[in-house]
Amino acid sequence: MSDADAWEPKTRLGRKVLDEEITTMSDALNSGLQLKEPEIVDHLLPGLEDEVLDINMVQRMTDSGRRVKFRCCVAIGNRDGFVGYAEGREDQVGAAIQKAIEVAKMNIIEVDRGSGSWEDRSDQPHSLTRRTEGKAGSVTVELIPAPEGLGLAAAENVRKILELAGIQDAWTKSHGNTRTTMNLAKATYNALRNSSQARTGGRRLEEVEG
Repeated sequence: MSDADAWEPKTRLGRKVLDEEITTMSDALNSGLQLKEPEIVDHLLPGLEDEVLDINMVQRMTDSGRRVKFRCCVAIGNRDGFVGYAEGREDQVGAAIQKAIEVAKMNIIEVDRGSGSWEDRSDQPHSLTRRTEGKAGSVTVELIPAPEGLGLAAAENVRKILELAGIQDAWTKSHGNTRTTMNLAKATYNALRNSSQARTGGRRLEEVEG
């Protein structure tokens, strides 16, 4: 039995996807129904790529002593307009990564791609449609449409998220404590989400607490 055959949807959106009433990720995000099952994304966007952006060891004192967990920062995308982001905590690195990937699927958004640079007349969706900004902690990231062929003028983890989203050309600016990888990554995702809020209905970013 395949994974698709084994999936039994627990939400209205999941049932609509399995019954093929909804057949695209765009329609799922625009349905007004909450995305609460990662299997929906598996069904509509097979072949998603994932990128582990950062792994930290977190220690916490409990009544039974010192407890160690791993916190992972993960981005996913299909390099063609869809991207997700999440953080996960678990006792083992592999479990933390898998947990973050599952939640990132429920945080997936459709990026508002286009050709928004005044220097560009391309009819291909290679960049952003407008300037956008996102914040996380002390970090602010600005994403600015760029002409075709410029590439991504961005820090490594910002570039990875933009590439997973299918953005090929953009200028970026970042402010604050940008050495904090998780805040930098989350601010980049938030900038993309803010640009696309009309499409996603401003869904809240899901987070994993271990």
